[in-house]
Amino acid sequence: MVLEIAVKAAVGAPDILGDCPFSQRALLTLEEKQIPYKSHLINLSDKPQWFLEVNPEGKVPVVKFDDKWVSDSDVIVGILEEKYPVPPLVTPPEFASVGSKIFPSFVKFLKSKDPNDGTEQALLEELKALDDHLKAHGPFIAGEKITAVDLSLAPKLYHLEVALGHFKNWTIPDNLTHVLNYIKLLFSRESFEKTKAAKEHIIAGWEPKVNA
Repeated sequence: MVLEIAVKAAVGAPDILGDCPFSQRALLTLEEKQIPYKSHLINLSDKPQWFLEVNPEGKVPVVKFDDKWVSDSDVIVGILEEKYPVPPLVTPPEFASVGSKIFPSFVKFLKSKDPNDGTEQALLEELKALDDHLKAHGPFIAGEKITAVDLSLAPKLYHLEVALGHFKNWTIPDNLTHVLNYIKLLFSRESFEKTKAAKEHIIAGWEPKVNA
């Protein structure tokens, strides 16, 4: 059975996969579990009627399970794990929140207009904590095998790399070697290559937020 998933289309390019990290997380999970699926690309500035009928909140991603459309990437990933337990992607509970503050820290730093407001330092501290964790437990968050927490972090780290590189000419410091190796490991996976948005669409997605 082929699952249906609705994900964000690129800004200004409704036929191309867009820059939503939560949509990519759901797609990565489908790819890693080798579940056949069909994608619907949703133009979020002009949502199709059928999409709003099945999903009045209008959020992406949504996946159709047994004739019911389910939103929220956390919920979607949980259901996929339950229905398709092989290969298992469950993250051990003690590692489930590793790296969870990186994305909000990145967004604050990206939007910041004041170089001395501490947002860069806060992001560096989160990345350093991830580096220390990977040094002790790597190469993935929970050791040798990729799990759900990695598939959640991968798209967020991609956004961080592309957006901060473009808007702030900022890169992850070279001394965070475990983080940099982790990123290489994640981005080189076939599942990531297949589900990532093009860099220009990531930049276009953040542009209005950065200049707000």
